[in-house]
Amino acid sequence: MEKAPAKKSAKADPKSTIIKGYISFVLEHGHEPASIFKFAKELKMSEEEFYNYFTSFEAVKSSVWGHIFDQTIQSIESQEVYRSYSAREKLLSFFFTWIEELKKNRSYLLAIYQSKNDLKNMVPSEIKSFKSRFKDFANEIILEGKETEEIANRPLITDRYDEAMWLQVWFVFQFWLKDTSPAFEKTDAAIEKSVNLAFDLMGKSAVDTFIDFAKFLYQNK
Repeated sequence: MEKAPAKKSAKADPKSTIIKGYISFVLEHGHEPASIFKFAKELKMSEEEFYNYFTSFEAVKSSVWGHIFDQTIQSIESQEVYRSYSAREKLLSFFFTWIEELKKNRSYLLAIYQSKNDLKNMVPSEIKSFKSRFKDFANEIILEGKETEEIANRPLITDRYDEAMWLQVWFVFQFWLKDTSPAFEKTDAAIEKSVNLAFDLMGKSAVDTFIDFAKFLYQNK
């Protein structure tokens, strides 16, 4: 009886190999590799092959953030109940799910960002793509909120709501990096309080109601 030909093992995707190798290096050494040449050599690939997928370590770090974002969106959108959520609930769902994804990479993220003292003033360049994608997501929530009147439409100010939501993301990330509470309970509380405050501020307030009434009186005098 003839033996079935042995199956060839699937060749690892070089892009994934680079990302996983980079994270492993940072976890083992506490810092990024000294050079792309040395790092590629450790992965048993040429420097030229590395450049086929990434132009720098910054680009690798950007891909890590992209993966975290993709996994977060995929997770929340896979839940049928998510579609019925209010704008506020959708943002809360994003935050709590995003934190769960961050937890999977906490040691790596601490190694890269814990010692950076300028995080409050400057977003690292590798996070800019993540920021852009989050703001696109935030604008979808804002649009839904405006349609349901959960978010008030205020000229000039409304156009900045996505930036305000991004500042929340960046605040929560920095808070989480320093959080030592069991199961990151304080981060959960920070998320809930900051999102609720944001929607209270973006929602229709007594001032908006007064202005609407004043306009009505003026137009009907």
